[in-house]
Amino acid sequence: MPDGNPHMSQNEGPKMPKIRQLDDAAINRIAAGEVVERPASAVKELVENAIDAGATRIEISYADGGKTFIRVVDNGCGISAEDLPLAMSRHATSKIDGSDLLNIHTFGFRGEALPSLGAVGRLTITSRPEGADAATISTEGGVQSSVKPAALRSGTVVELRDLFYATPARLKFMRTDRAEAGAITDVVKRLAMAEPHIGFTLRDASGDGEGRVTFRADAENGDLFDALHARLRRILGPEFAENALLIDAEREGVTLTGYAALPTYSRGSSVAQFLFVNGRPVRDKMLVGALRGAYFDFLSRDRHPAAVLFLEVDSARVDVNVHPAKSEVRFREPGVARGLIVSALRHALAEAGHRASTTVANATLGAFRPEAPDPSAPRIYQMDRPSSISGGYQAPPAQRDYGFAEAEFSAPSARVEPVIEDNPTPNVSSALPLGAARAQVHENYIIAQTQDGMVIVDQHAAHERLVYEKLKRQMAENGVATQALLIPEIVELSEGDAALLLGVTDELARFGLGIEPFGAGAIAVRETPAILGTVNARGMILDIIDELADMGDSQSVQARIEAILSRVACHGSIRSGRRMQAEEMNALLREMEATPHSGQCNHGRPTYVELKLADIERLFGRT
Repeated sequence: MPDGNPHMSQNEGPKMPKIRQLDDAAINRIAAGEVVERPASAVKELVENAIDAGATRIEISYADGGKTFIRVVDNGCGISAEDLPLAMSRHATSKIDGSDLLNIHTFGFRGEALPSLGAVGRLTITSRPEGADAATISTEGGVQSSVKPAALRSGTVVELRDLFYATPARLKFMRTDRAEAGAITDVVKRLAMAEPHIGFTLRDASGDGEGRVTFRADAENGDLFDALHARLRRILGPEFAENALLIDAEREGVTLTGYAALPTYSRGSSVAQFLFVNGRPVRDKMLVGALRGAYFDFLSRDRHPAAVLFLEVDSARVDVNVHPAKSEVRFREPGVARGLIVSALRHALAEAGHRASTTVANATLGAFRPEAPDPSAPRIYQMDRPSSISGGYQAPPAQRDYGFAEAEFSAPSARVEPVIEDNPTPNVSSALPLGAARAQVHENYIIAQTQDGMVIVDQHAAHERLVYEKLKRQMAENGVATQALLIPEIVELSEGDAALLLGVTDELARFGLGIEPFGAGAIAVRETPAILGTVNARGMILDIIDELADMGDSQSVQARIEAILSRVACHGSIRSGRRMQAEEMNALLREMEATPHSGQCNHGRPTYVELKLADIERLFGRT
């Protein structure tokens, strides 16, 4: 390793560097590195421009993952011939006048996208406003051509070729064509969610010809919720649409709308989480943390909720000018936005009651379907099958042919306890949501008959959730009992961490953790939740600080308390292997119907499976 300062000569003092003014080409290329990270970034900027132009139809084409060719065609208002040169200049925009950078109602406003794309690629814009002639202009590596007449019916066509040819080093950081194409598709789908009344077409034009359509979403009709629901069905699939709960809430001038899926419709990663602020797709840690907080009591740590949420807030209360890519936002009152998400989602989940996702039943039906025959196995024709029809001689079987009464079954026995009611009560009816109990199988599964099918209930998982919800209600009504430490534990922190922690003192006290300042950069822990027993106060405090720094909030104490309640509920619930009487089974079903969140156990697994009679009949070929 060399000694000394590398910027200083061994025999001389430090040299004074000369300050230079960078030329426009270098400035544009530097700016392009912030705005255009990959082909998907270019597509995002161009499609957002089309949306701002009032387009109702947008067609996007790309080749080789967008590295060699991107074209965006829209039917928007267009750009006049005299404005085309200005559109290719930095910080020139029609979206704002520059007087108020907080009052922004459009996707674009910085005026950097088009000149940045022209600085690192070959950009051509052809446009025709209503009542004017079409014109075109080109920029190649930052060098702009003159405006020329063109042929175009209406709208705007933007073509970008050879992205990053002027900065070839950036090409080395590009991923495979398939990965870049996937990123483009993700960008278009997010924008399509935000604008359900606009039609989108995405085409892969690699190779010869017009290419193939990889994504298409026609403009939806109806009000906002109907159009959004139809658009999400097209993009995320019918399963999400069938298992999503409508979200519509407002608090202190902030509105939250969208759809959030049931806990039993969860994913192994966060790929199905889409968040928008004032219609703009964003990636915000605080909002993601709020979404996780709303579901944390219903899902295990390795499962993630699926949701599409739109926050609408006065533009003066949110700053979208945080980063040139405009994917980050900063709220003036982050607590309001976070609290709205948590409360609205928890309210919707509670209103869903015992409902579980349809994917549970679909998976069950899929498990019942017979496996496909092995194509390599020899075919068995009807004449070769054993038959009991008289008139033809059948060779005797090689093994003993048992009669029905003496048949030996190798399958394990399944104990079924039929429900026999001498005086059936009128209130136990199959017309109820979870039906009437008819049997208990393997001393763990309750079989109930509904009006149009049957329900299979996991008695232990269902009762575990019922007991858990009861314990949580009791804790909410009576508060969290605390235990005072004989000797307060002093935790040394940095001044910043201490201030961060003291900012949530009231929230922590609600869950039984009492803290107070103890000099500069230190806090004293005086009380801890009694239900936790002996705790490592320092470790808990550090965990809380990590959560506050990462997500802006902490659920560490609440999560630990509710984890204890969950374990208590598990040990206090009906165990597997216990035989239940008809009255007990029906009482369990009725309590499930009346208890929120009873469709999933404390770990997010379903507590029951519902099979429709039509699906069961299809399994037996009766339709």
